[in-house]
This record gives sequence, structure tokens and C-alpha cells, in this order.
Amino acid sequence: MESMQSQVERSQLTSLLASKSSENAVFQAVWFIIRLLAGGLMIHNGLDKLADIPGFADGVVSFIGLPYPIFFTYCAAYIEIIGAGLLILGLLTRLGAAALLATMAVAVFFHLKANGLAIAPLETASLYAGLYAFFLVNGAGQWSLDQLIAQKLNA
Repeated sequence: MESMQSQVERSQLTSLLASKSSENAVFQAVWFIIRLLAGGLMIHNGLDKLADIPGFADGVVSFIGLPYPIFFTYCAAYIEIIGAGLLILGLLTRLGAAALLATMAVAVFFHLKANGLAIAPLETASLYAGLYAFFLVNGAGQWSLDQLIAQKLNA
């Protein structure tokens, strides 16, 4: 017989993984495509950082005043690559989305500091931040590894 604490822990894990949304197939297909795009494009950003560590460290990280610019450049790059990979797979989506949202918050801060309220530089980082906030709140959707794991936990 399963203990009460074990049931509560499984319920908490299931609620962290499961998406609470429409089961409409068209809605889920669009959600899936947006998840793939938001993840795939961010992997490109992370790889760009790795291609020019000193340039990003000097031009962005040092500019906004963070210490250890090389270290934080690697952190940002790997958060973007790994977090986006998790998003694409729909695995630990809320964790990946939270990490990606944090990097986009730093990007928005950088653009505000560098360019003020100029729309063009803020636009991309803000749109990404909105997408990652959506996935943080709503999860990966029905077509995800998170959903499969949640279903197995409920079985």
C-alpha cells in the first residue's frame, strides 16, 4: 500500500509536469510548433555565444556590470542550449522555461541599458520572454515527454 506522503509527492510531481489546457488537437499542434520554434531558435542563440565567448563577455556581460563575464557567458550559452533542448523535448519544461526566462530578463535589461526604449532591440528578447513565461505557467502541452511521464505517474 502506498503511503500518504508518497501519494502527495507523486501528485506534486504530476502537477509540475502535466499541462492544464485544452485537449483540442489543433490547439495542441500549434502549441507543439511554437515550443519547437521557441526552443530551436534559442539553441542558435546559445551556439552564437559559444562561437564568440570574449565578444559576448565584453560587449554584453561586462557592459551590464556582472562580475566574471566569461563565466556568465558560458552560463548563458549553456542555459540557452540545454533549456531550449528541454523545451523542444517537452521534458522538465517548466524548469527549462524558468531558466530561459531568466536569461531573457537579463537580455531585456541589457537592451534597456544599451538602447533605452528603442523597440527593435527589445522586441526579440521580450517576445522570447513572453513565450518562456507561457511555458513556465502552462507547461509543454499534451504532446510532450512531461505529459507522458505525468500519465505514467497517474496510472
